[in-house]
Amino acid sequence: MTRFSRAFLLWWVFAQLAASGVEIIAHRGASADAPENTLSAMKLAWEQRADAIELDLWLSADGKLVVFHDADTKRFESVARKIPSLSWEEAQKLDIGNWKDPKYKGERIPTLESILATVPRGKRAVLEIKCGPEILPEFRKVLAASGRKPRDLAIISFRYDALSESKKIFPNIEHYFLHDYKKDKAGEYPQLQPLIARCKEAGFEGLNLNFNWPIDKKFTETVKAAGLKLFVWTVDDSAIAKRIAEAGVDGITTNRPKWLRDQLATQ
Repeated sequence: MTRFSRAFLLWWVFAQLAASGVEIIAHRGASADAPENTLSAMKLAWEQRADAIELDLWLSADGKLVVFHDADTKRFESVARKIPSLSWEEAQKLDIGNWKDPKYKGERIPTLESILATVPRGKRAVLEIKCGPEILPEFRKVLAASGRKPRDLAIISFRYDALSESKKIFPNIEHYFLHDYKKDKAGEYPQLQPLIARCKEAGFEGLNLNFNWPIDKKFTETVKAAGLKLFVWTVDDSAIAKRIAEAGVDGITTNRPKWLRDQLATQ
């Protein structure tokens, strides 16, 4: 091995170690390359060296968990139907793969159990509750049957009521409060300190914020000084990814896990 080769190898190793400090979470799986929230997207995320996968959960009309992002079916059929109004059998009739690429034609909504079965040792699944607390009894049943340890999971939601109730049921699973960065009706952006206070009150472990928040080292230090973790979504821009990684966030959600890891390794 030449001196140049050894130097390059050392640089690559240290770059990989630096990148590994930030948890890379595959948004709805490797959704840049495979249809979101499918088994194909989740399996591809692991191939792309994601540290975690993220997915969305609704409750069907007959009380089953539905892995699906949108509130309705308008992206997949001509007459849109609300997801909570569908039975599990009706939801299973949706082709959720063909819109992405004909090679995924016929792909169906997976069960949460089938997705959790793909999670490798040392990795985890980040589960977003899209609806209200009504999902929790079935959610509890499925997670218990999965045999997954608390360290294998995290639970997130924009719904403070659902996330608070979830934390009571799953006290040993990390919970992160999702929040966007948009002006309210009064024209004001959300403030960090009230969100920190709400997290502390409910016993959450962290915040999961849109990348548009003004995140720098001071911002991150404020969150961590409160004993909370900070995750950011959804980042597919290298400059943004490097900036927030340098700010010290704990994790970044992306549609492109391999790409993001490579970008962080070259910062």
